[in-house]
Amino acid sequence: QVQLMESGGGAVQAGGSLRLSCATTFSNGFNVDLIQCAAWVRQAPGKEREGVAQISTRGGGVTEYDDSVKGRFTISQDNVKNIVSLQMNSLKSEDTAMYYCANTYRGGRVLDPNRYDYWGQGTQVTVSS
Repeated sequence: QVQLMESGGGAVQAGGSLRLSCATTFSNGFNVDLIQCAAWVRQAPGKEREGVAQISTRGGGVTEYDDSVKGRFTISQDNVKNIVSLQMNSLKSEDTAMYYCANTYRGGRVLDPNRYDYWGQGTQVTVSS
């Protein structure tokens, strides 16, 4: 019903920048308005998934960020093209992880990886110090 495809990952030195994009496609007849939030979630080797940033897709673009990325990462959306982006600046080695795009029917301002209904395959971000 909903397909998510990430792009833009890669390797960068600490202090550098990357921009991730998530292209969303919907099956014919799928009610796009059901999707309330889109998010980026990351998972580092040996660690649990953690929510990085979220944006409300139907509520005026309200954003939420994990404290570890506030001031460095910016989530945005293009509702015409159905693309959600994550601009990552001042990258640190601890940002190294697989980054997943996800979205959900649920509203709210909680960054919880367990609340997302659809997931992409992920894109790797590697930051070297």
